[in-house]
Amino acid sequence: MEQLPIFLNLSGRTVVLVGEGEAADAKARLVERAGGRIVPTWEAGATLAFVALGDADEARAAAESLRARGLLVNVVDRPDLCDFTTPAIVDRAPVTIAIGTGGASAGLAKAVRQRIEALLPARLGALASALHAARGAMKMRWPASADRRRAIDAALAKGGALDPLDDDAADRIDIWLAADAAIPASRLETIALTSADPDDLTLRAARLLGEADHIFHRPAAPPAILARARADAARHVADAPPVDPPAGLSIWLD
Repeated sequence: MEQLPIFLNLSGRTVVLVGEGEAADAKARLVERAGGRIVPTWEAGATLAFVALGDADEARAAAESLRARGLLVNVVDRPDLCDFTTPAIVDRAPVTIAIGTGGASAGLAKAVRQRIEALLPARLGALASALHAARGAMKMRWPASADRRRAIDAALAKGGALDPLDDDAADRIDIWLAADAAIPASRLETIALTSADPDDLTLRAARLLGEADHIFHRPAAPPAILARARADAARHVADAPPVDPPAGLSIWLD
């Protein structure tokens, strides 16, 4: 990962936009959609800036001036001058999916966005809102946070009660909460590595790594493989798989 993906809350915040034309207009629409306030030059309180100037020297000078005031700067079509880049966006508010290439190819990011757009149902945002509204009911149904997370993971899995790719999933929250759904028991899966390259992982192995609660591995396990696991999954250095795995899904990297 060459860049840290983050989502900024721009509501009511000041953003500097230097330049005119189609590129500047596109950035303005992006900032306005996020609730930002646009100004043409630096002013106190601004922390973010976009520069859309055709002349390379002018763009560099503007970026350096704004950066000297402590702003993070994006220079349109000049990734070497950028502190951050803007991704291609799939908007299913409140669900937002961002696809970035670190400035390498906006066209590729657009193509990936179009593929994802075709996959995701229009009401994905409604499912997110319904899950948020049901947080209190979920805490009552599953008081332990680990049990609650596993129940939600099972419901959101492919073919689950709340499969995100099912356009009617948002309408089934109450039915799911009322159902006598068992929390998935402890489960141990082994992933036999064929190389240290994560691109050699099978689709099933990659999916298991993304779902696992615990990763058990030898000291020499490839870091690139471990990086494919969930960031919040517990890592355990071990010489052998656990005899009595903890609750949830455990992975033994062999």
